[in-house]
Amino acid sequence: MFKLTIAAAEQVVKAAQQGGTEGMSLRLAAYQMPDGAIDYRIGFDESTEDDIRLTCEGVEIVMTPEQVPLLDQTTMDYVEIEPGQFRFIFLNPKDPHYQPPTEV
Repeated sequence: MFKLTIAAAEQVVKAAQQGGTEGMSLRLAAYQMPDGAIDYRIGFDESTEDDIRLTCEGVEIVMTPEQVPLLDQTTMDYVEIEPGQFRFIFLNPKDPHYQPPTEV
């Protein structure tokens, strides 16, 4: 299913603490773009009874059942893109632009 790295989980927890959304779930959404690429959305939200729920690295994640096919096998990470610039990234083998990470 979906995975969250330890670095991403730590950042999600920090964001929840800073934003006053502790106790809320991290909602994931993914949309297929016309070129086949996948666009990701994340935010804190209350879960509904129809949501798919899972816990990764201590973070409760929710998504609608319709999101599962696009998010299955995806890993969300928090990485330094350039010195001092950190962001969440999604590693999804279903995305045509996916490139497996390389060891540095």
